Amino acid sequence: MRRIFHFLRGYRVDALLGPILKLCEATLELIVPLIIANIIDTGIALGDTGYIVKQCLWLLLLGAAGLAFSVTAQYFCARAAVGVVTGMRSSLFAHIGTLSYTEIDRLGTSSMITRMTSDANQVQTGVNLTLRLLLRSPFVVFGAMIMASAIDPDMAGSFGLTILALSVVVFGIMLISMPLYKRVQRKLDGVVTRTRENLSGARVIRAFCKEKSEIDSFDTESGALMRVQKLVGRISALMNPLTYIIINVAIVLLIHTGAIKVSSGALTAGQVVALYNYMSQILVELIKMANFIITMTKAVASAGRISSVLDISSSMKDGTVSEGAGSEYALELEDAALTYLGASEPSLEGITLKAKKGETIGIIGGTGSGKTSLINLIPRFYDVSSGSVKVDGVDVRDYSIEYLRSRIALVPQKAVLFAGTVRDNMRLGNEGATDGEIIEALKVAQALGVAEEKGGLDGYIEQGGRNLSGGQRQRLTIARALVKKPEILILDDSASALDYATDASLRQAIKNMDTGATVLIVSQRASSIMYADKIIVLDDGTPDGVGTHEELLRSSAVYREIYASQFEGGAV
Repeated sequence: MRRIFHFLRGYRVDALLGPILKLCEATLELIVPLIIANIIDTGIALGDTGYIVKQCLWLLLLGAAGLAFSVTAQYFCARAAVGVVTGMRSSLFAHIGTLSYTEIDRLGTSSMITRMTSDANQVQTGVNLTLRLLLRSPFVVFGAMIMASAIDPDMAGSFGLTILALSVVVFGIMLISMPLYKRVQRKLDGVVTRTRENLSGARVIRAFCKEKSEIDSFDTESGALMRVQKLVGRISALMNPLTYIIINVAIVLLIHTGAIKVSSGALTAGQVVALYNYMSQILVELIKMANFIITMTKAVASAGRISSVLDISSSMKDGTVSEGAGSEYALELEDAALTYLGASEPSLEGITLKAKKGETIGIIGGTGSGKTSLINLIPRFYDVSSGSVKVDGVDVRDYSIEYLRSRIALVPQKAVLFAGTVRDNMRLGNEGATDGEIIEALKVAQALGVAEEKGGLDGYIEQGGRNLSGGQRQRLTIARALVKKPEILILDDSASALDYATDASLRQAIKNMDTGATVLIVSQRASSIMYADKIIVLDDGTPDGVGTHEELLRSSAVYREIYASQFEGGAV
């Protein structure tokens, strides 16, 4: 709730005017039963048609004024609610962008999507109803009780007992259902995760004929969500019947007592009708309050889930250095190790490597040997558990993260493109890149033909590059990295979908670049890294050897095995 008030700061006027106008509307509602009582006791009793017409005109005036107050209040409340959630959603999105991979791995993509969509929508509804009903409903309830007491003080006790009984029901159900709504949102995370996996892996599922098993798994997740929702629904469903029973019993007692008092002359018929109207107003407002509390229970649970993400501080502290030391080495790893959060053993350890500026470094190893983990340390996606990683003589932890990553271009294993033109995608890392620079990068990446097939730099790329093949996506992502003109270029198995001829042409073109960039090539193909200035061989997270192709053939059993498996008659 504290965060909601924080985001309300920019909408103080709206958040103030909405409830005030609602109170004005409620005040007019409390006057209506008195006018009706006067119509019955004076106009109808005396047969004064003019008086009745005059009082009816007052009712119409009060109705019109109440409608104006209600509509205007609704506008301000809705505007404040939308503004609060827009700010919260933007803040959440920006905060997620500051988290390290460690925190993002722990939270999970599906859970963050749920928080930014479903949870944010629940908060918006909660804020809207809070501004509309938090003051209005109690004001009407206690106002009606006071007005009824003014008509007949003896009725104050029955009205008070009715309100107390209703409060016990409403708040009791709220306390029971609040933790259950948190469970609902957690189960919703599971459904979103399952849905996301199925949609993104639809081709794999169909290729292995696993539709039935995935449908069963989804039914299991969905069924768990349904059971929790049914449980909380049953509890919440008790709200209206119980409140109606209490109110109707109170109304029966009111009419019975009122009839006796009318017979004795203690009350008039109009006053009994007014008391009945006030009791009905209490019923309506408490039903509203009950529904409001249910909605607020959901909103508070959702706000807590959003706040739990906003309260997470990145384990990766930003440095202050924004200039290299002018070292002869572009990259240095000294006994670097990495242990992922929750892992019992390190994924990398004992990594020592030095790369001079302009050198090409090859990184090779079997699946799961730690190649991607190693290159993730360089742009500081993860921090080393021990040892150090230096870029241009400065520890990466001392650099400003923005400055460090501005010097590095990473082409990940999975080629990611965004919906837009080829030009838009190429300028992702260098907004000021000219068309000539983009075309040059496309040539080096062997992707100029791909761009021309799609209509040149203005050709449209669908979300995720769906209108491209795997190899085309890889070439365009490499070109995007080259447009950035980095000092360190990292290719993380980013040519795996290319044929050998295109791969060779790409490596030769990158080698002939005059940018002086240090290039790190991660690959499972020996042919892709055998001509590198230096090669590091990884085996289960540890270095099995560092050297040139010829040196490793003599000294590294792992490298010899990889080479022999890919080249017929290769040295073993």
